[in-house]
Amino acid sequence: MNDQELADLARESAKKAYAPYSNFRVGAALITDSGNIYTGCNIENVSYPATVCGEDVAVLKAISDGETKIDILAVACIDAVDHPIFPCGVSRQRMAEFGTEEVIVVYKDDFKKYKFDDILPYNNKIQFKD
Repeated sequence: MNDQELADLARESAKKAYAPYSNFRVGAALITDSGNIYTGCNIENVSYPATVCGEDVAVLKAISDGETKIDILAVACIDAVDHPIFPCGVSRQRMAEFGTEEVIVVYKDDFKKYKFDDILPYNNKIQFKD
């Protein structure tokens, strides 16, 4: 699957979002190290902390299927009008946990691919001393 197809899949996934409170639909599509593809969309809740981001849904589906590494993740907010929307800090941390290498940020009819290190500097896992 090429970058354009992954970006298109993220856009399509956003159409399935449950976003009655923000009207801010987000979709994600990812490819794992084993080559499998997973999608997700945001699922809101009237209690906002219970809301789940689209990229988190895709990652959690992959990990719950036994995947251990995310190679590329595309994220699309189809309701963004002013500027591209990057994954939030919690989603970036989740992506860091599973070794995401590249992120495709979809905006309107275009997309841009970033190295994960460029969107979350210093993303190494914390190591505690004994």
